[in-house]
Amino acid sequence: MATTVGQYCINVTDIERSEWFYTEIVGLKVQSRTQIPGVDEIVLAADVGGGRLQLAQHLERSGAIEHGTALWKIYMNVDDCQEVHDRAVAAGFTSTMAPARLDRWPVTVAFILDP
Repeated sequence: MATTVGQYCINVTDIERSEWFYTEIVGLKVQSRTQIPGVDEIVLAADVGGGRLQLAQHLERSGAIEHGTALWKIYMNVDDCQEVHDRAVAAGFTSTMAPARLDRWPVTVAFILDP
């Protein structure tokens, strides 16, 4: 069996807002929801495969999540980078980089702060 990355899990402060961002703005689909003592979780994925993104809200925690320096960026592949970027900005999310074609790699990228 080949080794692949299956899933990333990130902590969030508002699981409903994060779910809305990743489903309505990015276009992922909810694969499952889990509630374990003290934690609500949602697993999201694209219809076409690839890895999964898991959101976790620890119910006893409040305030902003400190991700430290271990996790820097999560890259999402989308059909139209400009359109997804524009939808995110129109919905009130913060853009840290407008869509731009990178000469070094054959991709167009944009960066939006996670909700």
